[in-house]
Amino acid sequence: MQITGNTILITGGGSGIGRGLAEAFHARGNKVIVTGRDTAKLDAIVRANPGIEALELDVDDPAAIKAVTKRITSDLPSLNVLINNAGIMRAEDLKSGDTDTAEATISTNLLGPIRLTAALLPHLLTRPNAAILTVSSGLAFVPRALAPTYCATKAAIHSYSQTLRVQLRDTPIQVIELVPPYLQTELMGPAQAADPNAMPLADYISETMALLEEKPDADEILVQRVFFQRWAEREDRYAAAFARVNG
Repeated sequence: MQITGNTILITGGGSGIGRGLAEAFHARGNKVIVTGRDTAKLDAIVRANPGIEALELDVDDPAAIKAVTKRITSDLPSLNVLINNAGIMRAEDLKSGDTDTAEATISTNLLGPIRLTAALLPHLLTRPNAAILTVSSGLAFVPRALAPTYCATKAAIHSYSQTLRVQLRDTPIQVIELVPPYLQTELMGPAQAADPNAMPLADYISETMALLEEKPDADEILVQRVFFQRWAEREDRYAAAFARVNG
């Protein structure tokens, strides 16, 4: 992936990883469009970063995805990079028998990226230096029992990224998976953003951008902090890693 000169669409771009990536790519001379459900957060990033554009988009809504795709490809035909970042993480008690959280998580974290990728693929196939970036998680490889469906959707995103890469291998589109560790964001509430056990978001964004620049042909972008989960099974320490994550 080229690090500058792109037109980039980032879902879930109003906060957390999405905002961090948006600001980092914007600073490197890319045209950036962020989407999200929270218009106040979108307004905030636009005010703080003149030149970034924002569009309201609920990735749970197939009709909204089609409408935004039509608008973006018409108004910004230079679009060549999609970053599927939008996601939710909620605690679940599987013994309760309730599936509302599971269904919402699957809709946002898995169906959303699949639908948006499918909608934008015809356009991206026509663009030089095109790329699709997916955001999975270290929890795709060593899950946390507190949020079982979240972890399952991230494992699915990892699998989807691998197969998408194979199906697109004879096209101009590069598929890159970002695999974040536990980060200081508000994904599960304000306490997470201040958790000393989590990696500072700014450090994650800085290391990720450096890796994207150093390894433009990489299939996965792995900051050092996520090696603990990503390579647990390969290094024959999965049981210990699982116990630590769920300790």
